Amino acid sequence: MTHSATDTIAPDRTVRLLDTTLRDGEQAPGVSLTPDEKVEIARSLERAGVSVIEAGSACTGAGERQAISRVTDLELDARVTSFCRGMESDIDLALECDVDGVHIVVPASDRHIEDKVGTSHEDNLEKTAELVAYAKDHDLWVEVIGEDGSRADLDYLEELMATAVDAGADRICFADTVGHTGPERTAEAVGRLADVGPVSVHTHDDLGLGVANALAAVSAGADLVHCTVNGLGERAGNVALEEVAIALSHVYDVETLELTELYDLAQTVSRATGVQLPPNKAVIGENAFTHESGIHTDGTLKDDKMYEPYEPETVGRERRLALGKHTGRAGVAATLEEHGVDAADDEIAEIANRVTELGDRGRRVTDADLLAIAEDVTGDDRERVVELLDLNATSGGAVPTASVRLEVDGEERVASGTGSGPVDAAVSAVREALGSMADAELDSYHVDAVTGGTDAVVTVEVTMIRNDRSVTVARSEADITRASVEAMVDALDRLLAADQQPLAPADD
Repeated sequence: MTHSATDTIAPDRTVRLLDTTLRDGEQAPGVSLTPDEKVEIARSLERAGVSVIEAGSACTGAGERQAISRVTDLELDARVTSFCRGMESDIDLALECDVDGVHIVVPASDRHIEDKVGTSHEDNLEKTAELVAYAKDHDLWVEVIGEDGSRADLDYLEELMATAVDAGADRICFADTVGHTGPERTAEAVGRLADVGPVSVHTHDDLGLGVANALAAVSAGADLVHCTVNGLGERAGNVALEEVAIALSHVYDVETLELTELYDLAQTVSRATGVQLPPNKAVIGENAFTHESGIHTDGTLKDDKMYEPYEPETVGRERRLALGKHTGRAGVAATLEEHGVDAADDEIAEIANRVTELGDRGRRVTDADLLAIAEDVTGDDRERVVELLDLNATSGGAVPTASVRLEVDGEERVASGTGSGPVDAAVSAVREALGSMADAELDSYHVDAVTGGTDAVVTVEVTMIRNDRSVTVARSEADITRASVEAMVDALDRLLAADQQPLAPADD
């Protein structure tokens, strides 16, 4: 949307974010959060400076009330709230959880008033006033949400929200419940409601307009935006918290929270919900600050602002140069330098050509692939520090176990381990065999591809970090445990060789 001189979001505007990941985000199909997971996410939201945390719907059940109570017990600076239907009993259940406030949802459109609830427009106004008064009598902060507001008659929506404010509501919310509308209609509705009282906006992304509608609402007077981390939510999801935060900051100089916490927050929610981050997702996707194209890589190396709207560190990220068919000499040279590999200009050109050839065959080119190519081109043979000699893993018993035989600096080491599965057990065995000097961190673990048929092959890719140095390795095998361990051992081998430090004996 384009802003006129009268409706641009001014940099001195105060805009806050309400996170509903623990309620609306959890309503995404297949997502269910334990009390411990809700506590972990709430703490991450607090570190990010989110103003309001909707911890759940107390009416859902005893387990949900326990989870909400766990969040309220944290005594966060953020206001902790519960979602309530248009029933006094829902407000009573929220009070049991000791929340700071409630969001009372009442029908706003004819479809919801007449068909869903089966009431009249007049009775809906009366009931809304009663609910607000009841909640305020119990010292709760109250926001009234007009459900399906984007499909409501605007005159009636304004009357409904005015009734809520007159009854004592602290704020009112324009809700695009089904992701139905666009920024023009959103701005019109919110502009009218802003004359009634403090107004929030709740948008969904069914048309891909979640952020546009949120910004239109802020432009029209909204000062609180409902969001979810990673855009979780029903159907296509809610508007993403990280996208609203960076858009307001980068485009309008309006700060809503601690942007450097966004990536850690995204990872925390992804782990808890089991919903993987799409690689091309704005702000928090793997590719958001990754460059493979030779032109882009060369430009980025010359000027880090050349092909990025803002520095990755702004949102707690790091820039990454990826290797593939589009990688040019500059990208290859920079990656080799990161790994401490010296190569002449003609050798770099040959290495770049081979990387392109590998990419042309549909391969993801990992750090290990590049280093192997470089060793072949430069003739710099490298002796392995760690090599996997044998692996046995079993998962048929009560506790999965694994044993490994490694060669470490010419010395054979044998160790065993247990874990939650055969891969976890094998990884534990490797760590046991290598001892405390192999203190590398497993930064990422991806099962990238599985072929079909009885001879199915799985490709496992791992990224490991040690002493601020990282390396990515991919291995393909019929057995996922072997592929995982081989990739991890190869990554460790590269990291240890780069440090050129002898390993200490294995721990007793």
